[in-house]
Amino acid sequence: MSGRTTLTIVLAAGEGTRMRSSLPKVLHPIAGQPLIAHVLAAAPGGKNDTIAVVVGPDHQAVVDEIKRSRPEAKTFVQRERLGTAHAVLAAREAIAYGADDILVAFGDTPLIDAVTFERLRTALKDGAALAVLGFRAADPTGYGRLLVEDGQLVAIREQADASEAERAVILCNAGVMAFAGSTALKILDRIGNGNSKGEYYLTDAVTIVRELGLRAAVIETGEDEVRGINTKAQLAEAEQVMQQRLRQAALDAGVTLIAPETVFLSADTTFGKDVIIEPFVVIGPGVAIDDGAVIHSFSNIVGARIGKGASIGPYARLRPGTVLGEGVRIGNFVETKAADLEAGVKVNHLTYIGDTHIGQNANIGAGTITCNYDGFDKHRTEIGAGAFVGSNSSLVAPVKIGAGAFIGSGSVITKDVPDDSLAIERSDQTVREGWAKRFRDMKMLNRKPKSPK
Repeated sequence: MSGRTTLTIVLAAGEGTRMRSSLPKVLHPIAGQPLIAHVLAAAPGGKNDTIAVVVGPDHQAVVDEIKRSRPEAKTFVQRERLGTAHAVLAAREAIAYGADDILVAFGDTPLIDAVTFERLRTALKDGAALAVLGFRAADPTGYGRLLVEDGQLVAIREQADASEAERAVILCNAGVMAFAGSTALKILDRIGNGNSKGEYYLTDAVTIVRELGLRAAVIETGEDEVRGINTKAQLAEAEQVMQQRLRQAALDAGVTLIAPETVFLSADTTFGKDVIIEPFVVIGPGVAIDDGAVIHSFSNIVGARIGKGASIGPYARLRPGTVLGEGVRIGNFVETKAADLEAGVKVNHLTYIGDTHIGQNANIGAGTITCNYDGFDKHRTEIGAGAFVGSNSSLVAPVKIGAGAFIGSGSVITKDVPDDSLAIERSDQTVREGWAKRFRDMKMLNRKPKSPK
């Protein structure tokens, strides 16, 4: 919103005990991203916008994710859990800085949309001191009700305190609010804890706004957008909603999803034109698919860049660091990791390619393995352009296969192969003795094996 400054306060101090997990609640993922990352992505991010996140003590993992998602965000610690208003005031320093608009959101509502934040801000621009996000619940049981008179919000009534008539109201409190910066601290500081739990409730802000002669407004949205996550069942429900959004966005962008309901996408997946995705494909974080690529059924892709016109699968697994050039063919039961395959490379069957660079138009035969891990360290394999690696070969890294080289089927290659040469090597006694010496040398150096990733 042009000319107005914004502070978004995201409350993320909850332990999430009902998730029954050692992972902080806001770090549980949907669509390949932690819950809080979705909220931070939706928050205003212009030059006049700032973010404050309130976290619990000893939640360094949450702080790390905040810095990854929005490096400019400031974090504040709520050391005692004394209610939502108390949590907001943990960021008093940021509030006092004097933003025009102050948004209060929750780190466990990943379906919130940037447009909704803008609608709340518009209500402030139009003169409201407080704007509350509401939704019409299919089953309002347990929710606070938004009581509206003459178009203005007059109270938020919790279920336990509501009259029979008030319980019939289906307009419910989503928890998300926006305060005019000029009066925010005046309102928040007046919130007391005179209730059975002795906590400071943000919902009391509505009554205080009315007492001050100011106006409170309601902005409505759909129920799905304000789903909070407190259990694994709710996490699964939110995942379903998010996947429906992502699939529809992909279809609208021209991606062909043959059976959309069977495809799972990540929030950061990007597509070129004329991409085809067959049924039962899972795409994790960090994937970009260029024009004309086809992803065949039952493939799993994470952290990979897929070039124009590439063909993947069926039953392929592309792991992080995979970069595929134009027209690359990755066939059934092929796995790649930290692999750079240039244009025209073919790896069609039952093969593992890890920590490898392969030049243009090389052909890798069925059953080939790049032996990149020796029990202690990872090593790279280099395969030149136009090389042909016969079926059932083992390339023991570090090793270089020259351009145009030909590796006979069943070979175990332990030394470099020059350009345009033929290599047919078997695992004989000499090779076994060499490996035994290498193992003994490593033991003498007292090196501890690393776990392969």
